[in-house]
Amino acid sequence: MKIERTVNILNKRARFEYEILDEYEAGIVLTGTEIKSLRSSKASISESFCEFTDDELYIINMQIDEYRLGTFYNHKARRARKLLLHKYELQKLKKKLKDVGNTIIPLKLYINNKGKAKLLIASARGKKLYDKREAIKDRENKVNLQRLLKKS
Repeated sequence: MKIERTVNILNKRARFEYEILDEYEAGIVLTGTEIKSLRSSKASISESFCEFTDDELYIINMQIDEYRLGTFYNHKARRARKLLLHKYELQKLKKKLKDVGNTIIPLKLYINNKGKAKLLIASARGKKLYDKREAIKDRENKVNLQRLLKKS
C-alpha cells in the first residue's frame, strides 16, 4: 500500500452549490487509524457539513474508510470529528450562522508540510437555481472560447 506525500481531497460541488463568504483553516482531531487511512487518500467530504455542539465545531458525515491493516482498533467510517479553531474564529462563525441561509461547509481536506491533517472550511450561503444556471453558462462559454483560441 502506497502512502502519498500530498493528499488533496476536494469537495467539488461546494463552489457550485454555495456562494463562499469566508474561508478558515481548521485542524481535525483524528485517531491513529484515521490518519493512516487519510494518508492513503481514502476519504470523502462531498456530503459533509459542520455544526456547533455546545461551543465546539464538529464536522458531520465525513467519510474516512477503515484502515485496511487496522485490527480491533479501527475507527467508525462516519462519525462526528472535532475541528480545532481559535476561539475568535469560532465566535465569528457562530455569528455568521445566525444569518438565515448561511452554513459551514468543508472545501478541501489535506495534509500540510508538517504532516498535520487540515480542513479548509468556509461559511457559505446557498445559491439559487438561476445563479447555478449562470455558473454553467459561464463555464461553457469559457470552454468554447478556449476551443476557438486553440483552433486559431
